[in-house]
Amino acid sequence: MSDDATRHAEKMAKKKAARDKIMATKTDKKGLVIIHTGKGKGKSSAAFGMIFRCIAHDMKCAVVQFIKGGMSTGERNLISQNFSDTCAFHTMGEGFTWETQDKERDIEMAQAAWTKSKELIRDDSHHMVLLDEINIALRYDYIDVNEVVAFLEAEKPEMTHVVLTGRNAKDELIEIADLVTEMELVKHPFRSGIKAQIGVEF
Repeated sequence: MSDDATRHAEKMAKKKAARDKIMATKTDKKGLVIIHTGKGKGKSSAAFGMIFRCIAHDMKCAVVQFIKGGMSTGERNLISQNFSDTCAFHTMGEGFTWETQDKERDIEMAQAAWTKSKELIRDDSHHMVLLDEINIALRYDYIDVNEVVAFLEAEKPEMTHVVLTGRNAKDELIEIADLVTEMELVKHPFRSGIKAQIGVEF
């Protein structure tokens, strides 16, 4: 073995020993409150990645879509057609606010979605529940953020993961979350005149 290879092996061995020592202290498990927010693309996509992991491990899970109701999406089609026994999928919204142009109807649909979400979260057979685009409903005060926070703190089963997506996550939610990821927008094709495309956005 060359000197360079020996040095590399020794360096990696030290890194592994340090990493193993850190990992040995991480023994707890709990159901997490997870937030994907920010202006960048990928919030729902990352959340659905976790849902598909649950499905792959045959873990019961559920999705409630608060906004994306007016269009067919690949993830909804795939889950509904192939994994409905593992993942309950509820599309409760009717599209973005600027499309519906009916505030009262939007509030009614958001409240119905939140009622369904609470029902699914209370069912401790669910390993994970995804509340897709709930942050948009919270931003417009269609749902009271304090009610959502109080419910997650008091009624979420100990081992159930709840994922909340959408821009502009409220500070109150971020405060109680275990994991928060902010997607940063660096570059987006929409700004160059390219519309949302099947397989990328939906």
